[in-house]
Amino acid sequence: MSASLPSDSASLAQHLDDLVVANRVLAKYGVLDGFGHVSIRHPERPGHFLLARSLAPELVTAADIMEFDEDSNAVGGDARTPYLERFIHGEIYRARPDVNAVVHSHSPSVIPFAGSSVRLRPIYHMAGFLSGGAPVFDIRCCFGATDLLVRCREHGEALAKTLGAQNVALMRGHGFVAVGSDVRLAVYRAMYTETNASLQQKAITLGGEVTYLSEEEAAKADDTMAGVMFRPWELWKKKAMED
Repeated sequence: MSASLPSDSASLAQHLDDLVVANRVLAKYGVLDGFGHVSIRHPERPGHFLLARSLAPELVTAADIMEFDEDSNAVGGDARTPYLERFIHGEIYRARPDVNAVVHSHSPSVIPFAGSSVRLRPIYHMAGFLSGGAPVFDIRCCFGATDLLVRCREHGEALAKTLGAQNVALMRGHGFVAVGSDVRLAVYRAMYTETNASLQQKAITLGGEVTYLSEEEAAKADDTMAGVMFRPWELWKKKAMED
């Protein structure tokens, strides 16, 4: 465990374990690959967050987790190399007190919707959290031509503004972010954002009219799933940690 993190808190230990599992699960199922990252709000210092050092998610252990302050600076003298895009997490936490976990992914089925006029919308009940369609953050609109990476607080703040009160926001030419009040919920949303994107593309290629969930249907489906959406967590955990 990093020296910057206290070791006498059972709650913190459990959160660290869940964060490691989240990295492994998202990597195993292709939502994260060698890139992308997942964070949690610090359970004891709500203005801070926990995120791995710059490392492929599949390789993350508890010893790799770093603590960052409200400005996305590493604390405790931790000099390890952080993710360049840690500002995604820091600025979402600043803007959304209800959010306790953030996933940033480049999963392939989602990318086309970030660069198309076709909105990512819920096509089945597992993705009711996409109600209204996922907004798209275009960094070019705010900062001109960039490498599309969220490199500073200003970039992160603009992304958080696009996300608004939604659960998912796409990033043109880049990927997406999914958030939740719990890391398991953020993982669920990231997993089913990728699945919904794949299914939506298949439905579109059939050539007929696509029927999406109405906002009312999506809300009711999401309410129903709230009671069971943590069910797959133990399954995903078992399969990911076996490897």
